[in-house]
Amino acid sequence: MAKELFIGNLPWSVDSDGLKQHFAAYSPTQANVVSDRDSGRSRGFGFVKFDDDAQADKAVAELNGKELDGRELTVREATPRQ
Repeated sequence: MAKELFIGNLPWSVDSDGLKQHFAAYSPTQANVVSDRDSGRSRGFGFVKFDDDAQADKAVAELNGKELDGRELTVREATPRQ
């Protein structure tokens, strides 16, 4: 079963490729930094998808609260929009 993680408090300099690279040790299948529709600038959060639930859980355990370019990341399982 696939699992998607929410990644918050991203540095403005990180793009989707950089986000996927940061999670590369956990074998993500996809990474996407959410951008502002008008300006195209990062909104400071994104999502990373995994085919392996165990790898996703490991990424949450090891990367939540860790720094990336001076910002402390929030890494948790994504919840559906309401």
